[in-house]
Amino acid sequence: MFPQYDTIVVGAGHAGCEAAVAAANMGSKVLLVTMNMNTIAQMSCNPAMGGVAKGQIVREIDALGGYSGIVTDHTMIQFRLLNKSKGPAMWSPRAQSDRMLFAGKWREMLEAHPNIDFWQEMVVGLIVKDNVVKGVHTSLGLQIESKTVILTNGTFLNGLIHIGEKQFGGGRAGEKAATGLTAQLETLGFESGRMKTGTPARVDGRSLNWDIMEEQSGDEVPGKFSYVETPTLKKQRPCHITYTNDKVHEILKTGFDKSPMFNGRIRGLGPRYCPSIEDKINRFADKDRHQLFVEPEGWNTCEIYVNGFSSSLPEDIQYKAMRLIPGFENAKMFRPGYAIEYDFFQPTQLKLNLETRLIRNLFFAGQINGTTGYEEAGAQGLMAGINAHQKINDLEPFILKRSDAYIGVLIDDLVNKGTKEPYRMFTSRAEYRILLRQDNSDLRLTPLVDQLGMNGLEKRMQRVGEKEEKIKEIQTFIRNLSVGPDELNTYLESKKSSALKQKLKLEKVLSRPFIDLESIRNHLPVLDEYLSKQDPEFITSAEIGMKYEGYIRKEKEMVDKMNRLESVKLHDSFNYEDLKALSAEAREKLTELKPMTIGQASRISGVSPSDISILLVHLGR
Repeated sequence: MFPQYDTIVVGAGHAGCEAAVAAANMGSKVLLVTMNMNTIAQMSCNPAMGGVAKGQIVREIDALGGYSGIVTDHTMIQFRLLNKSKGPAMWSPRAQSDRMLFAGKWREMLEAHPNIDFWQEMVVGLIVKDNVVKGVHTSLGLQIESKTVILTNGTFLNGLIHIGEKQFGGGRAGEKAATGLTAQLETLGFESGRMKTGTPARVDGRSLNWDIMEEQSGDEVPGKFSYVETPTLKKQRPCHITYTNDKVHEILKTGFDKSPMFNGRIRGLGPRYCPSIEDKINRFADKDRHQLFVEPEGWNTCEIYVNGFSSSLPEDIQYKAMRLIPGFENAKMFRPGYAIEYDFFQPTQLKLNLETRLIRNLFFAGQINGTTGYEEAGAQGLMAGINAHQKINDLEPFILKRSDAYIGVLIDDLVNKGTKEPYRMFTSRAEYRILLRQDNSDLRLTPLVDQLGMNGLEKRMQRVGEKEEKIKEIQTFIRNLSVGPDELNTYLESKKSSALKQKLKLEKVLSRPFIDLESIRNHLPVLDEYLSKQDPEFITSAEIGMKYEGYIRKEKEMVDKMNRLESVKLHDSFNYEDLKALSAEAREKLTELKPMTIGQASRISGVSPSDISILLVHLGR
């Protein structure tokens, strides 16, 4: 009935979709298995992509040939570039999406791919022989063979939904949990745990009083995620902001005795940075209000997502409290919020290519690795899909360093440190963030996947070459353009910047704080005429490269130092127990994690600088 596939992807959420596309674009024959073909790429929680650090990840996924950015550009209803008041390392794109269009566009793109087949059924087990995965078992008793398997099960592994004192099995509201896999993986030697996440109630937008809420519009000139040609957003839907208050909090507290979070029924740890409303009230008792973002679910629906009001309290308590929020006095609820517990596996059981250490050719990606968020999941799926193809073709694994991408930081953190709570990416986790900006993801990453031989990158590489040339051209123009006091002193005075006493190159003026090309061009007709003919994205990258040249150079020097450690290889067969000079903790951690390089070893918790020195001496370095 089935051929032998190169890769079977289990689960069609954000990780599974990107894994299928990545392996297929590398040339592998892929089977995407999902329990429900109608929920492919479902936005299970908020209807948005990107955000702080997450937006950088979406741009990196796009630069690596993934589809998340393309789908978002086709289906977004609002776009904002966050943190514009801060430095460019912090600028983070975020888009509100039309939930139904988003899933529909993903399915359309997947079905258009000749290398992807589909099967709707639950996978209940793996075919494993001699510690090598050979395929999957399904609930109908079918055996489907493949050379690799990628598990992207999301919140479905033994998923348990909690609403007050009620609990029932499910991987998402209205969908059953996946069973069987965890038990088998545990018998194979894997360490599993439980995590928790939650989602807020959905409400009827027709019942809200929008006039008393604060409107939050999109950018006047909306941007995009993808580096390829995608539609430009012509109109946008606003979001709104409102706040909880003491009365809301008092009502919510009346349900704390029935809260599964507080009475011990939920064993899994929830996300620290996206807590439920009851958790916020408990942890931040000094706060008399909490901000809520009221987000539309799409162009043609009245369904509203109440971001910041995630809850697992009884539904009647949620409803009473919600109606005390300004603007929600007459709110009608579509469904209550809930918490969900699910199984995950410590990511320290993986190699940096996301292949498991215990079972060869088996890869994990997404929430099964303890992460939270569509973007983190999609990034892991993409990397697992590429590496599954690399593995079966006896090619080198594709591993991004921390200095290459936020995706490199994400995977390095997971594999070397593990996680005790749902992992979420932040700009602060990336030590080289001035190099890992959202504007240069294509320059950093597209050439890397092109070298791997990924299909369909011709236009992308052409644009990368054009972008590099144009950035240099713009920078050369600015470096050669002289400006005088008569032209700029009025402008500089308005910016509280010292006046020019003689002619200077524009580059020198641009290096000053609070001076930028967009505002300065209005005072220099020759500059305005030149820049009006250039791509705004190329102008931004050229300006950042000049304005932050010193910082960029320092970070590159730091990267060069770290890369010297990354070039010193270690092997799986290395016997750390024989090196008695190492600390006991270092011997234990190094034996367990089997780092591929000295650089990776240096980032493992419990391995000290003196341990690294001992390793280098032993290796003759």
